[in-house]
This record gives sequence, C-alpha cells and structure tokens, in this order.
Amino acid sequence: MTIDDIQRLVNSGESRHLELKKTTGELKDGMHAACAFLNTDGGWLIFGVTPNSKRILGQEVTDATQREIAQALSGIEPAVYIPVEYIDVPDHPGNKVIALRFDGWVRGQQPFTYHGAPYLKMESTTVPMPRDMFEERIRAYKPQQYAWEKIMSDTLTVADLDENRIRGLVRLGVDGGRIPESAMYESVDTLLRKSEMLVNGRPNNAAAALFTTKLSDYPQMHLQMARFYGTTKSEFIDNQVADGNFFDLLDAGMSFCFKHLNLSGVINGLYREEHLEVPYKALREALINALCHRQYERYNLTPSIAIYDDRVEIANPGHFPPEITPDILKGPHDSYPYNPVMASFLYRTTILEKWGSGSLRIIEACEQQGVTPPTWSLRGAFVVVTFPRPHQYPASTDTVADRVTDKVTDKATDKATDKATDKATDNRVNNNTSNNTSNNTSIGSVTDPVRHLLAVIGTGELSRAEMMEALGLKHMIHFFQAYLNPALEAGLIEPLYPDQPRHPRQKYRRKKN
Repeated sequence: MTIDDIQRLVNSGESRHLELKKTTGELKDGMHAACAFLNTDGGWLIFGVTPNSKRILGQEVTDATQREIAQALSGIEPAVYIPVEYIDVPDHPGNKVIALRFDGWVRGQQPFTYHGAPYLKMESTTVPMPRDMFEERIRAYKPQQYAWEKIMSDTLTVADLDENRIRGLVRLGVDGGRIPESAMYESVDTLLRKSEMLVNGRPNNAAAALFTTKLSDYPQMHLQMARFYGTTKSEFIDNQVADGNFFDLLDAGMSFCFKHLNLSGVINGLYREEHLEVPYKALREALINALCHRQYERYNLTPSIAIYDDRVEIANPGHFPPEITPDILKGPHDSYPYNPVMASFLYRTTILEKWGSGSLRIIEACEQQGVTPPTWSLRGAFVVVTFPRPHQYPASTDTVADRVTDKVTDKATDKATDKATDKATDNRVNNNTSNNTSNNTSIGSVTDPVRHLLAVIGTGELSRAEMMEALGLKHMIHFFQAYLNPALEAGLIEPLYPDQPRHPRQKYRRKKN
C-alpha cells in the first residue's frame, strides 16, 4: 500500500468500512473498531490521520509501538492474523501511517470479541453487539452444542410423542416425493433418528415442539389469539390462548382466523369458490413460519395472532438474521432457519416449501387474490407480519354467521357493547320497551344489548342487516356475539327458517310463548 492509496481511503471519510485514529494513543478504541470490523463487513483501521480534518500526519514508529499493536491484537478472540502495514509520510519525514485491514464476518463463523466483549459496526459508529445477535451467532457456530432444538429432553420419551401425527406426515413426504417409500415401514425411533430428533434414544426439543402430547415441561407451547374492537388493543371481543404442539397451534390459529375474518364467494361454473378476505394460503404460510422460526428458548414470550378492524398481525419471538431485512424478504433470498432441524422435517413432509420462498409465496397469494401484500417488521423481541384488511367487506356474509360461536359473550364483550350503543338507540329503547315486551317474556335479567335488540324487533320481523342498521352497528361479528346469539340462546327470539340458516329471506322475530 502506498501513501496515495491511503489518501484515497482518507478522502472518503470515516464510514462503516473505515476508522481513522490520530495516533496509537487511541489503540484501545481502535481495537474496539477492529473487533467491530471482524464482526460486520470488514474494513480499514488507520493510525496517523486526524479524523475531522483528514490530514495525514503519521507518527513515530518504534519497536515499542509495534509491540503495543501486537499485544492489542492478541486481545481479539478467536485469534486472527492481521498484517500491519507501515507507510512513510513524505510531508513528515520519519513519520509513518499504520494501516490494518480486517476481513468481514461469514455466517457460521465464531463471533469475535475484544477482551471478552463483542462489537459491531453501525454505519461509522462502533457499538456493543446486541446479546441476541451474539447468542444467535454462537448457536450458528456450534449448533450441536447450543441450539435449543437439539438439546435432549429431560423428561420425554418416544411414547410421549404423537405417533399418528408422525406417520401421517411421513406419508405426506412420501406422496410428495421428498421421503423414500421405505420410511413407511420404519419404526418411529428410526424415523426420529434419521430426522436428527433423537439423542441417545430420547427425543430432543425439536421432536417435542413438533409432536409432544405432554406439555407440562414446555411452557412456551402456547399461541395467544385476540380479536380486538377497533384498531387498538384497548378492548377485545374475543381472547383465547391455545396450548399444544406445533400442529395443534397451527390448527388453532387458522380456526381463529376463519372465525373472525370475512368470507366471500363467487360462482365459477357450477361451483361456489369461497375466499377469506386475507388469503388462507398466505395466513397459513405466515403462521407456519412464525411457529417454525421462533426462539423457543425464550419460554416467557408467546407467539400471537391479533385481528383488528384494519389489519391482522402475526408475531413470533425472534429477530431477522443479519443477512435479512424486511426489504430483502420481498425478493428472492437465501434461507437462514433459526431451527434448521424442525425446518428440514417440515420441508421433507411438504408442510414447508423450498427454503427461502415463504415470504414470496405469501406475497404471490395476496397478489393472486387482488389484496395488498403484508409487511414485515421487528417490534421489540418479536418479528411481526402485518396483513392489511380490505377496506370494503363482502356484501354477502351469511357464511360468516355460521362460523360465529353461539356462546353468550364474556364481560369484556359486554363492556365494548355498552360503549358502542349510541344515544339514539338508547332513546328508542326507553320509548318502546314497555310497549313491545310480551307479558310472558322477562328481559330484566338479560344484558342491555339483548334488551336493545328486542326493542328494535318489537312485534315485527327483521333481517340481520335491518337489525344492525336500526341499532347503528357496523361490526357484524360484534353484533352476532353481543346481540343476536345471546338473544337466541336465551330463547327470546327465533328465526323464520330455523332449518335453513342461510335462507336468502331469513329474518328474526320475538319468540311467542
């Protein structure tokens, strides 16, 4: 390297790949930057240049100077050979510029530390490496030793796993051409061993997460689900927590989405094609990815599905690999599965498609249905996939009614209902209740929403849409859960066509005693 090469580097100024120090008096700070270069994309550390003015002054270099540099470099672990160049400065005879070049970090390589602390480059700034990133790199370096999914379970035996599920998935893999047919005749122990899910004859955590029927030792095997009222978390109209293995949680999550998302249908020839407002394939792929790539070792964090009026959010404990950003997910990219043993088994059994294609499949499913694709973001300790809900909902919603539970709403729903009833509805109820209530029907013990509904129906017959309009309600699921279903459950109203719930002229009336 020549002084002209140094001048070209210095002219560009300090950056993610260049650190300037005036003298080796700043050697300690320089070693922090050196460690950061090794953990990021590499770069140059140069002594003998003023960072602000970019003046190349050099410094006197003695044997002691060289020993100090060598000793400082020995504080970097793991040990790495770094050639040191000394370049004469023509404008300052006797002075030299000291230049050190560092290679960047490669995935699978051990993270570097300086005196036990790891550092990272964030643009031109050297910062301590986040603990999560350091631990993830340690696991990538020694997966057999550190990965949660490969640790042997202390309590489970093969008998505690769902054998029917295992064999059913193997059948899918055989049918999909990813597993040889001979696997159909192998023992469960052999299948698990070949899938790297057996350690010394006992299941590891990957096997437990996928197939366990014994949850007492796995507090992280939960999925939290909520349908919120409006666009914030201030109130909810449904709140559930599902327990179970990977496939139990997948089934519970998709059932919750079908319960609370709108369904539309179009006639294609002789058949009716039904579409969830957010494509089923996209939601399922996102939930599979969330459950597959989550950080299971963080047992106090729970994946979740949150449905709002305007969006659906699927969150899982974790973070993006260093090579992945939300923008990269929108195009072709490599895969860096956090739990590769689980991901491999799910791929071989056709639950997962080609590694690295999940986000593209989600986007494709949304585009095929003509809805806005989701966005990915990092929110604290969670990776979040956000699906926008369409602004216009389907006009025909009979199929949604069939999916709404017939249970009386809980206290949280009643609270939301009370706030949703406007003054006009209250006035109408106060004026008409005494005239429209049958002598043989007592409504004193039912909720206010049911009382309001009875007042609106009066002695007439109203459709669902007519009742919602009269009550001033816009949220159909909320109407079913807080008004219609409780009234039906209490035996206060009845449908005109009880045996045909989807009848096009379906209406409701007060039940005659």
